Amino acid sequence: MKNRLKPLRAEHNWTQADLAGLLDVSRQTVNAIEKGKYDPSLPLAFKIARLFQLPIEAIFEDEDA
Repeated sequence: MKNRLKPLRAEHNWTQADLAGLLDVSRQTVNAIEKGKYDPSLPLAFKIARLFQLPIEAIFEDEDA
């Protein structure tokens, strides 16, 4: 799954550790999502969307679509 997490994080001048703290996940989880190695759970995807005040579809894109 493609995502815009890294550029969105950069717009806020947050490190991976900063974002991880806000989402209550590990920095490694943020890194894995950014690199496309891990797809977040639905609750985590909603949490990310709320944090950035964007719809999920504006952050995550299905590669098969």
